[in-house]
Amino acid sequence: MKVLYPKVRVDSKNRVYVIFYQNNKRYRLFNGSKINSQIHPNSYPINRRLELGNLLAAEVYQFLISGISIEQLKYSKLLKPNITDKEYLSAALDDKLNENHTDKYKYMLRFIFEKLEKELNNSPIESFHITSVLSSYTSATTYNTYRMRISTLINEAQKLGMKSNPMKGIKSKRSKANLHKYYSHLNPILDELNSFNSNLYLCCLMTYGCLLRPHREIRELTWGDFSEDLSYIHLSGHRNKSGRNRIVPVPSYIKQLLEKGETSHNIFSGKPLPYNEDYFKTLWSRFKAQSKHIEQGQTLYSFRHTGAIEIYKITGSLTKLQQAMGHSSLNVSLTYLRGLEVAELKEDDMPVL
Repeated sequence: MKVLYPKVRVDSKNRVYVIFYQNNKRYRLFNGSKINSQIHPNSYPINRRLELGNLLAAEVYQFLISGISIEQLKYSKLLKPNITDKEYLSAALDDKLNENHTDKYKYMLRFIFEKLEKELNNSPIESFHITSVLSSYTSATTYNTYRMRISTLINEAQKLGMKSNPMKGIKSKRSKANLHKYYSHLNPILDELNSFNSNLYLCCLMTYGCLLRPHREIRELTWGDFSEDLSYIHLSGHRNKSGRNRIVPVPSYIKQLLEKGETSHNIFSGKPLPYNEDYFKTLWSRFKAQSKHIEQGQTLYSFRHTGAIEIYKITGSLTKLQQAMGHSSLNVSLTYLRGLEVAELKEDDMPVL
């Protein structure tokens, strides 16, 4: 398609602008910001504006023949002429890293991008590149997780203008449900925990009683997250997985263990900074190694799952379970209950003679 050279015009206020068409849409630019140009003609004296307007028109023309569109640049400012698939993916990664995601999610995106980058060199991305990266993962869960991360980067790159569709035909693997086994006898384990480590004990109680996630939501709690009387925990959207603000009641058996400190201090470390990301994971591994009551399949997250089952048994309400768990939708809660193997049918629901 023939690219017409942009026209330079001056309005009634002596402002210079450039007119051009792209994808049957008319654009009028008073400066080069939309095409990543530093030329701003109207910041100059009137007698120099037309000269700068012609320079801007020349840059607009180079932009037009590069094949990049104004719409693409709305997604990313990193795009440039003759961009390779690897550069599209790099721009996609940069855009995703600037969004509000967890550190773990961003780490996984960087990690899988670096693996793809080594496979690609400067060649266009194809399905066999992705298959080669994913083939190193024998676990179906790990395979599917990284497949989703790659798909995220490719979808973002396609928004930016990448033409390749290398995910076609690369299906997820069927994985067996990983059940965090329910604690049918909770008190003996809590007694063991209380003797083992007070921080881990409090973490497990809050995982069960407040249904918060241990490794981030609980580990990062400060006293400022609690109401004045310690009856509620307030978590903003960026502090929890659902991305929504949450207000969580604190049961009396947890509240009696709390002694409020400085507002900005972490409730476990007693300092402004929390313990490291592996703090509770390490403590749990040590506890599990010496515990007399932990069974196969029971994990730190099993306390949250046990709490979820108790709420559902008491209320019979999926809506209340959804609110307590901080799930984004009822569908998530339904999936969660199926994973927990909560019986959906009772004996009374079965056919009778």
